[in-house]
Amino acid sequence: MKKSDDNPLPAEPTVQVLGRMFSLLEILASREEPVSLKEISEKSGLHPSTAHRILNDLACGRFVDRPQAGSYRLGMRLLELGNLVKARLSVRDAALIPMRELHKLIQQPVNLSVRQGDEIIYIERAYSERSGMQVVRAIGGRAPLHLTSTGKLFLAADDPVRVRAYATRTGLPGHTHNSLTQLPTLERELSKARQYGVARDNEELEMGVRCMAAGIYDDQNRLVAGLSISAPADRLDDAWLPRLQLTAREISAALGHSSSQAGR
Repeated sequence: MKKSDDNPLPAEPTVQVLGRMFSLLEILASREEPVSLKEISEKSGLHPSTAHRILNDLACGRFVDRPQAGSYRLGMRLLELGNLVKARLSVRDAALIPMRELHKLIQQPVNLSVRQGDEIIYIERAYSERSGMQVVRAIGGRAPLHLTSTGKLFLAADDPVRVRAYATRTGLPGHTHNSLTQLPTLERELSKARQYGVARDNEELEMGVRCMAAGIYDDQNRLVAGLSISAPADRLDDAWLPRLQLTAREISAALGHSSSQAGR
């Protein structure tokens, strides 16, 4: 017999007043300026006295503010709680389950990496020891930005001056004959990454290995990590790309990123 905690959560609140409370908060969240009680009542379908009573209770807990009589806006308590949630979010924790689901689908290793200076560092991976030939990156392993798919995403997020400074600082060393060791060639590659939102490693770090990566963004629309698929060169399938992007968006959403921020 399963514990009650294992049961799925209901799609809707089972307590009516909570459902009404959520509805009122959503209405307030949809507007930057304070909203009148009349408008809240019309949008929620609640009688003004009912809406007024719930809003006053929320105001007692500082979840709602009353800047002036008869109008309401979201309260500072929500900001305080939101900051607590944000502080406890970890990109690794948010990514782990989606990464495993993606791996199950494509049966190739999925890597999570972040930028540290002029390198990326692999912080998590999803793979199966029972699968056939795989390209598995070691957790804690490092690689130059310009030789990896995720590293190119981070360089593409930099302005041209910083990219040139990176090239001068590192000298753009190569690991294979496919490595991009000339700045103009790298800049063209980064332009593609900006245009399409994905980046590739075409046997540039290691011969026989190709990768594709999509970015993971936080609630401030900052690139915080890259999600990549690595595979033997003849097995990397472009058909995996939409699912890779979808998984990266799912992880970004868990970090507070919204789809409306994507084009900014």
